[in-house]
Amino acid sequence: MSYRKTLKLICGFAGGSAVLVFAAAAADSHGYFGERRGEAASRWSRFTVLQAAQPAWTPANHTPAPTGHAWDFNWDKRDPSALTNGKKKESVTEDPSSEQDNGKPKATRNILLIRHSQYNLSGTSDKERILTPLGREQAELTGQRLAALGLKYDVLIHSSMTRATETAHIIRKHLPGVELVSCDLLREGAPIEPVPPVTHWKPDAVQYHEDGARIEAAFRRYIHRADPKQKEDSYEIIVCHANVIRYFVCRALQFPPEGWLRMGLNNGSITWLTIRPSGRVALRTLGDAGFMPPDKLTRT
Repeated sequence: MSYRKTLKLICGFAGGSAVLVFAAAAADSHGYFGERRGEAASRWSRFTVLQAAQPAWTPANHTPAPTGHAWDFNWDKRDPSALTNGKKKESVTEDPSSEQDNGKPKATRNILLIRHSQYNLSGTSDKERILTPLGREQAELTGQRLAALGLKYDVLIHSSMTRATETAHIIRKHLPGVELVSCDLLREGAPIEPVPPVTHWKPDAVQYHEDGARIEAAFRRYIHRADPKQKEDSYEIIVCHANVIRYFVCRALQFPPEGWLRMGLNNGSITWLTIRPSGRVALRTLGDAGFMPPDKLTRT
């Protein structure tokens, strides 16, 4: 092989491989690999060097392999095809496909999860943990933001804890006519032991056992696809707590729920989940607080 052809071949390689191939070809042409053993032997030695210098990967190796389980479309146990399985027909003339179509959700549910505003951390009981003056300002800003979105809200549900209740009432001033509902299931708690663990917060096993069951019950009550009877897309506001919201997000996206503590949420922030009729879930925003001035942002 001539020097010019060797150089042209080298140009087809990138990075360190090109340098290695060039050095190998030059050494071979000067006989540094040993005595010449004929043209065939020389060609074979160059081929071996060039082959060894090539990177040991193919384009297919650059695509990460899927991990975990495939998406479960029946995660909320409301998949129409699963609901009709095993049901006995009432009539021999009944059309199964028509029955399934009638039972399919047709609307999209939009769930806006709001973290309560800043509150008095020195309170010894829930009643004493009222919003701070800054917290009330944050709730006003969140209410203004929700009103500015121009959406037709169906309901405003809130945790029964004082800080969430106060936040919800302030927000509602900006959304006149929206129904206000209190729910004990949405109270703050320890949903599941986080992975990796943290040193500054260590609830005991009983708290995880009790709070986890309650928060999971709240998830099943509020986070699911629309009922088949729902004709139009809905927009629901839920004012609750950081731990509850983070757990909801992990569960809804079918991420490991143990990762909930890896996310941080500002006070008064908006997390927006969209649930399609098919059971697909999208996270439109996570902890959005961009509508607040920097000096109003807190995470306590």
